[in-house]
Amino acid sequence: MAKVLTPRSESYSQWYNDLVIKADLAENSAVRGCMVIKPYGYAIWEKMQAELDRMFKDTGHENAYFPLFIPKSFFSKEAAHVEGFAKECAVVTHYRLMNDPNGDGVVVDPEAKLEEELIVRPTSETIIWNTYKNWIQSYRDLPIKCNQWANVVRWEMRTRLFLRTAEFLWQEGHTAHSTKQEAIEETETMINVYADFAEKFMGVPVIKGLKTASERFAGALETYTIEALMQDGKALQSGTSHFLGQNFAKAFDVKFANKEGKEDYVWATSWGVSTRLMGALIMAHSDDKGLVLPPKLAPYQVVIVPIYRKDEELEKIKVVAEDIKAKLRLRGIDVKFDFSDNRKPGWKFAEYELKGVPVRLGIGPRDLENGTVEVARRDNLTKEVVALDGIDNHIADLLEQIQANIYQKALGFRAESTCSVDSYDEFKKALDDKPGFIFAHWDGTEETEKRIKDETKATIRCIPLDQPDEEGVCMVTGKPSKKRVMFARSY
Repeated sequence: MAKVLTPRSESYSQWYNDLVIKADLAENSAVRGCMVIKPYGYAIWEKMQAELDRMFKDTGHENAYFPLFIPKSFFSKEAAHVEGFAKECAVVTHYRLMNDPNGDGVVVDPEAKLEEELIVRPTSETIIWNTYKNWIQSYRDLPIKCNQWANVVRWEMRTRLFLRTAEFLWQEGHTAHSTKQEAIEETETMINVYADFAEKFMGVPVIKGLKTASERFAGALETYTIEALMQDGKALQSGTSHFLGQNFAKAFDVKFANKEGKEDYVWATSWGVSTRLMGALIMAHSDDKGLVLPPKLAPYQVVIVPIYRKDEELEKIKVVAEDIKAKLRLRGIDVKFDFSDNRKPGWKFAEYELKGVPVRLGIGPRDLENGTVEVARRDNLTKEVVALDGIDNHIADLLEQIQANIYQKALGFRAESTCSVDSYDEFKKALDDKPGFIFAHWDGTEETEKRIKDETKATIRCIPLDQPDEEGVCMVTGKPSKKRVMFARSY
């Protein structure tokens, strides 16, 4: 049976849920709010991990690992931080179970209460800065540039696979520096790393900018963000990098002796992306037939499907297919040869379209006679017949074209879905008539920001870094404004 998706035009939300499940990316688990990432979905995440990990190490970072459990008292040391996460924390209160005296399974042992409750990691600033205190004495110990790949828990009541789950996977970088300038440069370096990854590997164009004070990470002095636009006109925050100043160093008394021999507090940053990027990848490119994956992140970039009636035909096709497979693998291209006999070629074609495999090769007896192969592209659903001679060069070039085309298509969509407005009425009309990124003047106050959010459900996604100064007046209050900010409804 073909796995039919709800059309995007009918219900974008249902289309997304259908696609995640039917493409075998993930499913809901027995634990409320948590997901199971299936092998095909995890293979995409592994590709993301590998590229990001390489980029982190190229910029001087090392991987480490810190505890999943954080003493509750640690969160009391940085007021803004605890306020930001208090409502999302999962708390461990006991350390042992016992058989129910009434014979009804197991219960928590009331005698096994922890002296101090433990918080299941929502983010690791507190435990890491408590650790850094033991690592740092002088400027010679700096900078420290650590990253960890981990899971985190933030209690969510309304969840969506990949986009918002109680437990998710991510990486979190935590760096310590001797000067403010060095920490700011680190924060900017990492948001640029995220932007490069999103655009060059995911094929997703992003806007880099600063969050407003009310949208900053809890405990940060500045939060840099990359914002991507999904096909339904909603924004998705796709990575953040935080300049933490000396807040966490002061909270955990992390001091160092500088070159002049004077004692000072360390300067800090943190930055992270999560499996939410999987949601961005799906929603930015995919269509009503299924996933559209950029070749650089596809679990396999090419699938070979034999078309035959007799076993002897399959044996001849296998020889050619294995030769193609070997040549492509020498070029660093991941290939799957699907000669399983439990499904017909037509079913396989639809299945690999659903799974977003960038290139599909079909080989039948007539192709063997003619020395050709049928090449189908997933990004634009076109087909061509290509000579077997030099097929590896052709496929390598084609994968580059597909990667570029996917990005350009998303870039064009963003351009069509971006506008500037000068009045609040224009703003509300644009939100409803043509959702997307809206640039407008804002007076810089939290009151106006909150009013816009309450009345329209749109938020300031960022103050774009490349947005030029422009004298104007706030679309709501008429007060002076020196720069347009970017609004959108968001996930």
